Amino acid sequence: MTTPLPASDRVHGLLAQMTLEEKLAQLVGFWVDQSDDAVAPMAGDMNAGGLYRDAVEHGIGHLTRVYGTRPIDPVERAEWLWAEQRRLVAETRLGIPALVHEECLTGLAAWKAATFPTPLAWGASFDPSLVEQVGAAIGRSMREVGVHQGLAPVLDVIRDPRWGRVDECIAEDPYVVGTIGTAYVLGLQDAGVHATLKHFAAYSASQAGRNHAPVHVGARELADVFLPPFEMAIREGGARSVMNSYSEIDGVPVGANAALLTGLLRDEWGFDGTVVSDYFSVAFLQSMHAVAADRGEAARLALEAGIDVELPSGDAYLAPLAEEVRAGRVPESLIDRSVLRVLGEKEELGLLDETFESAPTAIDLDDAEHRMLARQLAAESVVLLTNDGVLPLADPSRGAPPSRVAVIGPNADSAEALMGCYSFVNHVLAHHPGTPMGIEIPTVRAALAAALGGTVTFEPGCDVEGDDRSGIAAAVESARRAEVAVVVVGDRAGLFGRGTVGEGNDVESLELPGVQRELVQAVVASGTPVVMVVVTGRPYAIDWAISGAERPAAVLQAFFPGEEGGTALADVISGAVSPSGHLPVSLPRSAGAEPFGYLHPILGGPSEVTSADSTPVLPFGHGLSYTTFERSELTADPEVTAGGAFEASVRIRNTGDRAATDLVQLYARDLVGSVTRPVAQLLGYQRVALEPGEEAVVRFRVPTTRLAFSGLDLTRIVEPGAVELWVGPSCAERETEAAIEIVGAVHPVTVDDELLVAVEVERMPARAVAQA
Repeated sequence: MTTPLPASDRVHGLLAQMTLEEKLAQLVGFWVDQSDDAVAPMAGDMNAGGLYRDAVEHGIGHLTRVYGTRPIDPVERAEWLWAEQRRLVAETRLGIPALVHEECLTGLAAWKAATFPTPLAWGASFDPSLVEQVGAAIGRSMREVGVHQGLAPVLDVIRDPRWGRVDECIAEDPYVVGTIGTAYVLGLQDAGVHATLKHFAAYSASQAGRNHAPVHVGARELADVFLPPFEMAIREGGARSVMNSYSEIDGVPVGANAALLTGLLRDEWGFDGTVVSDYFSVAFLQSMHAVAADRGEAARLALEAGIDVELPSGDAYLAPLAEEVRAGRVPESLIDRSVLRVLGEKEELGLLDETFESAPTAIDLDDAEHRMLARQLAAESVVLLTNDGVLPLADPSRGAPPSRVAVIGPNADSAEALMGCYSFVNHVLAHHPGTPMGIEIPTVRAALAAALGGTVTFEPGCDVEGDDRSGIAAAVESARRAEVAVVVVGDRAGLFGRGTVGEGNDVESLELPGVQRELVQAVVASGTPVVMVVVTGRPYAIDWAISGAERPAAVLQAFFPGEEGGTALADVISGAVSPSGHLPVSLPRSAGAEPFGYLHPILGGPSEVTSADSTPVLPFGHGLSYTTFERSELTADPEVTAGGAFEASVRIRNTGDRAATDLVQLYARDLVGSVTRPVAQLLGYQRVALEPGEEAVVRFRVPTTRLAFSGLDLTRIVEPGAVELWVGPSCAERETEAAIEIVGAVHPVTVDDELLVAVEVERMPARAVAQA
């Protein structure tokens, strides 16, 4: 059994006074407002029941989702929460307040709180600095209303877009997931709220993209693809909490996997925070995995493995676990280990000294800073996939903007369509029809009308789902009368069968839902130039829109861009903002080509020995701009010792006539390895804003651990050998190349090795470029 890190005398003193019932109370949550509404998997079946006053008789570890379960005014709820915390302090024997946790994937999950772009949009922005600011703003809101722990970020690496939870993920590249996820952790925790990394681990590799399905990955793929983001967020971000995955890996449920939850997480990585269960996952060891005969055995397995806190309620860690202790099957010292961690977390958060004297009386969870950050992140995440010159619509060099614009499509005038499945609107308000959203969410239609002026007409054409084609004719006629048509299609996020994407909404096809493809193609056939805007939570197989004979004039991809997403899209379409987003996931050819990832070995790509082609329609890293960039003169240290670091630099120039931002992407290929290596691997990246004609030299300091992998004996190593480097507009294009040689002995990687690539940007003003 792992020895816990030393706790304070105060914490040990509290533990020494506790009865078994008081200890167990600290290891569970209570969901005050739990109902049968589908806001958690099988919530209605798993409700522990009982009266709240009875549940907190001996204190309580967590209060579960006091803001994010039903629409309630934040001021009113804060008043209740402060009073309840005072009661816990005054009326329970030891006076220990509750730790309050809440979802915060796209902002604080509360009525009237800001809704930011979904994490897949964070990945498309490739902007950790901005994501850190967003995390800090979300954390500030959470702390203001008495929430201490956020259930985010999701660090699952995307493997199969058929999986419904792709919109909660950041990217298909572990380094992008790790750097952006760590930035979110830093922002949230700087605001005084503990981040919870989820879902540890390999949850996104579920069989056939099905939620909760078994995971079949080898130890090498687990170590090299799925674990690095978690290690980075712990070592570089100092994350204070981790949540287990629902899945089983090679037959072992993660919730009962001591090798992962204790051996790796604590003994190897040095994690000293708390491990919380995903909702009901302890009980699931009995009901879904059948590795436990009853709730007591499930509790024993989870506690032994390293789960400290059972969420959302005490289905297994209360009476069933108490019986295990009294029967001698679970040593009380195992309970003490987790209680010390929970009390230590409460002490770290300042809860043990909090008096809760007065609740806030004026709360603004969607202030000007929230709106500004939401708009900036949304704008940076929009990916221009194709453009034959129709965009931007309001380019001064091309004359006046169009005076007649047809806005078409089921997502064009829908606020809900702009938000992911864990937004409060789609997660909770869907169960409360008629309740106002509580925040302003301009639709694409409204934002375009404001940005372009002139005459903007609207026809939905069809629904997101279903086969009703009756509105397509009116949409086509609207397009014929316009100078340009903006057709907004895509997803509608929801949970467990309510929607086209989101938790529990897994699919067998990657065609656009419903008859939306027919709508787009009918409008294109009208002869009016068409801008197709895809607002989704996953990438779809839209090869027909990218390279088809009758394709739209331009295609934009937006991954659920949040409350300011409509405005951000209007900014990009009009030309007020030049697009700078890039694909954080390959654009799939078809569902049959999945699972696919750009980090594949030679045999994972197309070849002469198969008639199936897995080549994506557009590659990871792709993204166009309203200007052009030239990338040249990539140079690198010719030799570097294994375990050391090398320097690489590249010159970037804005060769167009508009200010814009390039994403500088440094890739590598390890030519020969003791195990197969990917044909392309992102080493580092950097957004660089350039004026027309301006140049910059971007310098990367790359630790060779970025090329590490699990060797034949599964030890993480850096091997000597030749490595190709390149910089280009995506993983598939080598615009400028270099090579290095890693020399010396094989280097075993340790926790003391560097994880991050350092980047410096040296600018050369446009005037100096012209004179050079």
